[in-house]
Amino acid sequence: MARIAGIDLPNNKRVEIGLRYIFGIGPHFAKCIVRDAKIPEGKKVVDLTTEEVTAIREIIDANYTVEGNLRREIAMNIKRVTDLGCYRGLRHRKRLPVRGQRTHTNARTRKGKAIPIAGKKIATKK
Repeated sequence: MARIAGIDLPNNKRVEIGLRYIFGIGPHFAKCIVRDAKIPEGKKVVDLTTEEVTAIREIIDANYTVEGNLRREIAMNIKRVTDLGCYRGLRHRKRLPVRGQRTHTNARTRKGKAIPIAGKKIATKK
């Protein structure tokens, strides 16, 4: 089992797909890492040699911000705009969508479960 950046990569998947389990590595970066490490395209994680795992680990450490460091960086960016009191910071503070999405309907993921308002009747279409 390959362990990279504190994450156990799934054995039965291709290397390119397994690398995506690391927070901060998506499809494009996974392809770049596999290419830079000179690993054949269809190779599975279980078939990796220790040298290949080491090469992947060194490439990620040298060129990419992943896992805890990336989470910390994102949290610091959000804290910075919140402390500034800019519009984006206020939206973060109120736990509303930040990037201009509508909130009259939708936005349930960000706002949370709908709270019923007492006495309000729901209009039905016929």
